[in-house]
Amino acid sequence: MSAEHSKMNVWQLTILTAVNMMGSGIIMLPSKLAEVGTISIISWIITAGGSIALAYAFARCGMLSRKPGGMGGYAEYAFGKGGNYMANYTYGLSLVIANVAIAITAVGYAVVLFNEQLSPIQTCIWTIVLLCITTFANFGGARVTGRIGAVTVWGVIIPVVIVALLGWFWFRGSTWTAAWNPHGLPFGSAVTSSIALTLWAFLGLESANANSDAVENPERNVPIAVMVGTISAAVIYIVSTNVIAGIIPNTELASSTAPFGLVFAKMFSPVVGSIVMALMVLACVGSLLGWQFTVAQVFKSSADVGYFLPIFGKATRNGTPIIGMLVLLVAQVALALMTVSPQLAEQFQRIVNFAVVTNLVPYVMSMAALMAIQKVMQVPAHKALITNIVALIGAAYSYYALWSSGSEALMLGGLCIFLGWTLFGFVAARFYDADVKAHVAHPGEALQE
Repeated sequence: MSAEHSKMNVWQLTILTAVNMMGSGIIMLPSKLAEVGTISIISWIITAGGSIALAYAFARCGMLSRKPGGMGGYAEYAFGKGGNYMANYTYGLSLVIANVAIAITAVGYAVVLFNEQLSPIQTCIWTIVLLCITTFANFGGARVTGRIGAVTVWGVIIPVVIVALLGWFWFRGSTWTAAWNPHGLPFGSAVTSSIALTLWAFLGLESANANSDAVENPERNVPIAVMVGTISAAVIYIVSTNVIAGIIPNTELASSTAPFGLVFAKMFSPVVGSIVMALMVLACVGSLLGWQFTVAQVFKSSADVGYFLPIFGKATRNGTPIIGMLVLLVAQVALALMTVSPQLAEQFQRIVNFAVVTNLVPYVMSMAALMAIQKVMQVPAHKALITNIVALIGAAYSYYALWSSGSEALMLGGLCIFLGWTLFGFVAARFYDADVKAHVAHPGEALQE
């Protein structure tokens, strides 16, 4: 079979894009959004629009950029080596934080599944235990754990899709309407308070163009797949969370730490609800197994090219960065301890807000860099203008999401960024030395760069 015939078509890439986005990020949201009310559907629509703009801009970045390193490579076009570093640093940090949120989600579902009551400290301890287990399990490499995650993710996707398709038979308009704005918040405050939560479900959209080399006619098909995949995920998110809000009374839904288990128990039986909760716990654990290794690899790859401290680049014979994994685990344990809250859902939201803030830094940098990328690649002015407008929409949404994340998350994110610049000082000299050597060896080429 030829290489061309073995490539994905546009529909296969579209399905892959949608599946990649629909992970464990959605399974706590019905409860958190219930605290705001069904008015959060406005937040979903705003976030869906912003995410589509971001996804399209990232697809264009991936098609045009000739620099490796994903968002770091994009940022380098506009911000140089320091921009490349900061994009990778904040993106890697956001993944470290996000894994803590996934662990908390697994604990929340397990508590309901096993009918237990945990104190805040006990919840924190079990979160840390899960983070440790999924880290240690990767010491031998990620071949097996990666495959586990690829299978268990369907434990989230299938129940969410079932709710979106079949939940209408149990849906009551009066239940949904009664939950519109239970706390009587001003319209703007209600919508803003759930923006970060809805964006949490879309994080990872920037990776949608990573398969461009494996698809037919990527110039045409990658943007189509990214747009349709993101829209499809948005529809499933919006429908499933709002169907649940029309089945479960608002007070009951808002107090649950396992909303999808609760709704399946209502729709079918408590046994079915327990099965769904078990599937979602397994999905979270499988997701954590893969992401704990992936995060360490992100830090290792950046250390290998000189952006991160050398300690993250140390690896065993099979390529496993055990020391880096342990350093990141310490950071996750510290974060879990820092965010202990009386309610598990409150701790989840604090960590989600923090993850969103750090993840939006490379988003904003990439949107700005797209203008420079198009200039360098000599994209025709009329085509570049349309793409730039879309990128500006994505940037505007990113700023709105940053603001909506709250002062605590912005403060912590700001401190992490300043810390990042300090850490860059330890490695920046090597890039200066490399530029000097390149200028001496090839003065003409260095001058053109």
